[in-house]
Amino acid sequence: MGIFDKIKHAIFGEAKAAEPVAVSPQKTEPAQAPASPSAAPSPTPAAAPAQSKPATATVDIVPLLDAAVKKSGQKLDWRRSIVDLMKAVGMDASLTERKELAAELGYTGDTNDSAKMNMWLHKALMKRLSENGGKVPADLLD
Repeated sequence: MGIFDKIKHAIFGEAKAAEPVAVSPQKTEPAQAPASPSAAPSPTPAAAPAQSKPATATVDIVPLLDAAVKKSGQKLDWRRSIVDLMKAVGMDASLTERKELAAELGYTGDTNDSAKMNMWLHKALMKRLSENGGKVPADLLD
């Protein structure tokens, strides 16, 4: 499991793990369709794609990360700092871990310029969380 996946799991926790269950009703509907008249199977497939959208429902990261900060008992600014975000979710925020995350997310800059890398990492992480089902505030996606 990569560092991004660890962060994603730490933030989303069971909220994302429970989502595939929402896909299961899709599979039961086609089983219900043969029990209905022959005209009914046509509307059932049309209903199935509409039900796949709830499976991709987003998870609001703000309350989850705010709660993680509160639980940590530290004064952390996860909205601006990749180090604080990683600490909030109980991860190692060492330079080595951040360099590994940078490589994972495709950072091409100088990893020895940690300030620049950290700023890039935070933005890239917010974007990646958003792409993976996280509801990220627009101001953090700039």
